[in-house]
Amino acid sequence: MPVVTFKAGGADNCARVAGLPYVYIRTEAGGSVLPASCPHRGGPLNLGTPDPTGRRLVCPWHERGSSLSRLRRQVPAVRSGDTVTAVLPGPADADTELCHLPLSPALAAGA
Repeated sequence: MPVVTFKAGGADNCARVAGLPYVYIRTEAGGSVLPASCPHRGGPLNLGTPDPTGRRLVCPWHERGSSLSRLRRQVPAVRSGDTVTAVLPGPADADTELCHLPLSPALAAGA
């Protein structure tokens, strides 16, 4: 599993491992590194919004919610200042790159 350090917000706020993007988001429940693609149809979860309960992240493509607690468990991470270090799924030698993905206003607060 690759360990990657990237920005919590702004440029280079996304780490791609074997082509799969991960971003740091902020919700009322705190910050987390999550997959940026919806597990249902691959929609851009980085543009999603938390549901009114704050327990699910709603995909902007098909309005289906994904459990935030389940998504958080997939990626152990720690934030220090304006960077976050995460242990991302995949083989240790997987191709990794830093890039930028926009975040919805609801997920960028405090990033």
